[in-house]
Amino acid sequence: MITGLDHVQLAAPPGSETILRAFYGGVLGLREIPKPPPLATRGGLWYEAGPATQLHLGIDPDFHPSPKPHPAFRVTGIHTYAARLTDHGAPITWDDNLPGHHRFYAHDPVGNRLEFLEPLE
Repeated sequence: MITGLDHVQLAAPPGSETILRAFYGGVLGLREIPKPPPLATRGGLWYEAGPATQLHLGIDPDFHPSPKPHPAFRVTGIHTYAARLTDHGAPITWDDNLPGHHRFYAHDPVGNRLEFLEPLE
């Protein structure tokens, strides 16, 4: 029986931790959490992405961003959040194809697709 989602992992190229830390921690405001020591030697970053859910950024020497797969982040104040991303130079694309939600897409600094959504009141 599945009881929840523990984490989502995105790939990233070697040496990208600094720009990813600035984006995920600084721009998105996620809290970085330490990787366990045996895994820390592999590089990458881990973040809290909600209650009991993490986002892992794993280093892949053969990294190529994928155009379709993505995590979807639930947010509050989506229009303010969208402005925050654009103020930091991250272009966004609004999409109204999900009934009952405001939603937009963006990409992280290495090209990973990200979705942000908020249910309509």
